[in-house]
Amino acid sequence: MNILIILAHPRKGSFNHAIAETALKILENMGHKVVFHDLYQEKFDAILPFAEIHRDAEIDSLIKKHCDELVNAQGIIIVHPNWWGQPPAILKGWIDRVIRVGVAYRFLENDQGEGVPLGLLIARCALVFNTSNTPKEREQEIFADPLETIWKNCIFGLCGIKQFRRKNYGVIVTSTFKERDQWLEDVKRTVKYYFR
Repeated sequence: MNILIILAHPRKGSFNHAIAETALKILENMGHKVVFHDLYQEKFDAILPFAEIHRDAEIDSLIKKHCDELVNAQGIIIVHPNWWGQPPAILKGWIDRVIRVGVAYRFLENDQGEGVPLGLLIARCALVFNTSNTPKEREQEIFADPLETIWKNCIFGLCGIKQFRRKNYGVIVTSTFKERDQWLEDVKRTVKYYFR
């Protein structure tokens, strides 16, 4: 199976890196073919130029490569911290430039302009692993867990991926080595389960 992993955290050695590396090793050990991108290390250009917005726009070769990898992915894993209830800007830019109309979705003909989408991605499953410094209860009660809505409904659901799971680990800033080890074990179990 072709699996795409996207990591968005600026500090090498972060727990996000540990999550991504754990997922990568498990998938490779299971015999999957993995494409891995560390957006910060690669200095991914998150700025969406106006000329690139249109469905038929010419896109540069790097963005085309990312689009092709997304289209061919049979599974997707995204790893990032929760910043202000959103992905980091570099990942938001990746979404804007890569999860694009004509690649990840298209609009139905004769939809009267309301933009009814049809998902085009073939991935059978998408996993999102987040870290946070906000307790789970506060994230849900006060903020209504915006990352769940963004990834499940606004992105992967729109693009046709029906099987979705998001895991959030935290509070990171006060976590112990034991807790982090347990969380990495959970990452292993989750990846094995969804990509068995």
